[in-house]
Amino acid sequence: MVTKQLLKGLPEDADLRRADSLAREIFSDVANKWAFLIIEALGERTLRFSELRKDVEGVSHKMLTQNLRMLERNGLVERKVHPTVPPRVEYTLTEPGRA
Repeated sequence: MVTKQLLKGLPEDADLRRADSLAREIFSDVANKWAFLIIEALGERTLRFSELRKDVEGVSHKMLTQNLRMLERNGLVERKVHPTVPPRVEYTLTEPGRA
């Protein structure tokens, strides 16, 4: 059990109890169903968009795109575009994403 004494040393942006904390904003984004499943599918691998769509059953193209953009914005997923025709895009978890 976490006591209040342990939480006193946290910076304000890492305190989930504060409505204005960065940690709370990121947690609320990652706590959605699709984001969790995307993070789980990526694990320690790098996947293309189509591979992710197959691994995360039931996700629509739109929802996968929205969640990947949100995870990238929050620094949890890295997007790499290879200059080929057609373009090849790969997604990998960043270090914070793995943590």
